Order: sequence, then C-alpha cells, then structure tokens
Amino acid sequence: MSQTSKKHWKIRLHEIIYEADTPPKGKLFDVILLIAIIASIVLVMLESIKSFDAKYHNLLNISEWIITILFSIEYIARIVTVKKPLKYVTSFYGIIDLLSTTPKYISLLFGGIHALAALRALRLLRVFRILKLARFLGASQVLTNSLKASRAKISVFLFAVLILSIIFGTLMYLIEGEVSGFTSIPVSVYWCIVTLTTVGFGDIAPITPIGQLIAAIIMILGYGIIAVPTGIVSAEYVNQSKDKNATPQKPKVNLNSQSCQNCLASNHKDEAEFCYNCGNKLH
Repeated sequence: MSQTSKKHWKIRLHEIIYEADTPPKGKLFDVILLIAIIASIVLVMLESIKSFDAKYHNLLNISEWIITILFSIEYIARIVTVKKPLKYVTSFYGIIDLLSTTPKYISLLFGGIHALAALRALRLLRVFRILKLARFLGASQVLTNSLKASRAKISVFLFAVLILSIIFGTLMYLIEGEVSGFTSIPVSVYWCIVTLTTVGFGDIAPITPIGQLIAAIIMILGYGIIAVPTGIVSAEYVNQSKDKNATPQKPKVNLNSQSCQNCLASNHKDEAEFCYNCGNKLH
C-alpha cells in the first residue's frame, strides 16, 4: 500500500469514526455504536440478577465478550486514525472509551469487576453529536451559566444550612440522649440533615415533647429550605435569558460535527475549512 493510499485510508476511517455527517458509513457506524453501548449496559444489568444469570450465564458472557472485543477494535481504530494518538488517549472521551473496554479483561484476574462496564453509559454522551442535538446546546448553555452565576449564593446558603444542622443536632443530642438513639453529636447532625431534607428514614426519632417540637420546627424549615436553591437558580436563569434575548439576534448554533484529525478539536463552524485550534485542514 502506497503512502498516499495509506493516508487516504486513515482520513476516510477518521471521518467515519469521529464525524456524524458522513452518510451512509459514518451514520451507520454511529448507530451501531449506540446500539452496542445500550446492549452492553443491559447485559451488565441482567447479569446482576442472580436468577437470570444462573439461567443464561453463558449467553450473557459470550455476548459481553463480543461487545468488548468490538469496543477494543473501535478503541484501537480511534488511536490509529489520529495524528496525535496521545491527545485522544488522554482526552475525556479517550479515558471513558478505555474504562469501558478494560473491565471485562480485568475480570479474568479479579472476578466481579466486570460490573464496572456500566461506565459505558458515559459513552452515550456522544448522542448529542451523533443525533445532531447541538441545536439544544444553546438552552443548556443558559442553564449552565445560571448555575455558575448562582454558585456563590448557593454556597452561602448551604453553609448556613450546615450550621443550622450542627446547632439543632447538638440540641437534640443534649435533649434526647442515647435512649432515643442520639448516641453522639455526629449521629444527631445526620438525623437533623435527614429530617431537614424531608427524607426521614425513621431509623432515629425523638420521644420527648421538646425533642418532638424541635423536630417539627426542623421539618417545617425543610419545606422552606428546599425552595431557596430553586428560586436562586430560577432568578439567574431569567436574567441569563433576558441578556440573551437582548442581543440583536440569537447566537447561531453550529451543527458541524467535524473533528480535527490533528488535535481532535470539535465544535467548528458550519462553513469552517480549517481547524480553529491548530489550523489543520478539515475534510
């Protein structure tokens, strides 16, 4: 095989594996990949059901090995088709791809660890690129900015809740004592947090009138406290939306799924011919 043919082969395989706009092979590859990921997750779940595993263990094991081998081939192909393999290996998706492939092999030495194959669910993040859901990323960006803008207020709020939990937990420890299950201040603080968040496991409960009164106050506070973070984020979301709508026109969301073969940069503009990060020509 000549150097030119080899180079062309790598470029073509890179387009099929890394991009979603290369019909029919590229889209077929993406669809098969999604089906394989979902199938592998279902297999791990079914294998955790002892009665089902006892009946179909061999079938589940063989199916999981087939998918693992396919993922291994895909992982190697992703490394081969990029100019800087280390860039992919150390990237977020590269690490996820590796973690989703190795559990079955490691299970040969350490039994039971194959259940970590459920990490393959993280690979479903590619669905945004594969199904071209980038048009929804504008709304998600507003939500992300709202959460970032709210983090200072929410941090202060959580700190205040923690202080309240320590104060009420200490009071309950002094009032109820070990007889009611409040064996230490940390245990009492745990009970207070569980009650304040309206979870209420019921493993510890006050029996004295004063303790029950304090518990009732904590429960009422819990309903009010739950609404505070929601209100903070909602207010910031409205502000972000207003700022976005105030611009002359909404920012364009590019649907270009091309990934640079040199540096793996994505999110290029629709009309881009060269990578914005390294200047490599896009195919």
